[in-house]
Amino acid sequence: MPQSAPIAVIESRCKACSLCVAICPSGTLAMRSEPKSALGATIAVIAPEDCIGCGECELACPDFAIAVADRKEHKFSKLTEASRANAEAIKANGCYAPKERR
Repeated sequence: MPQSAPIAVIESRCKACSLCVAICPSGTLAMRSEPKSALGATIAVIAPEDCIGCGECELACPDFAIAVADRKEHKFSKLTEASRANAEAIKANGCYAPKERR
């Protein structure tokens, strides 16, 4: 994983269960359409600057498709009201990013 990236995804491992999106408190992750995927979707890092490094997405992923950077190597954001609101908007939109965030 590049040092500048707070989170990395391995799309080929993602089965589009959206557990990671549902648990992300900061709106960093969302599902995106992917016609070549078995379920027609995959995970996307839509707001890496909002990642707080909690690691919940990595723990929730049953397919080991997500890796969160080590706190010693990356400076993470603090959870803000704006990022919390983005997370709620994503969840309300079926785990897909609202149009203004795509």
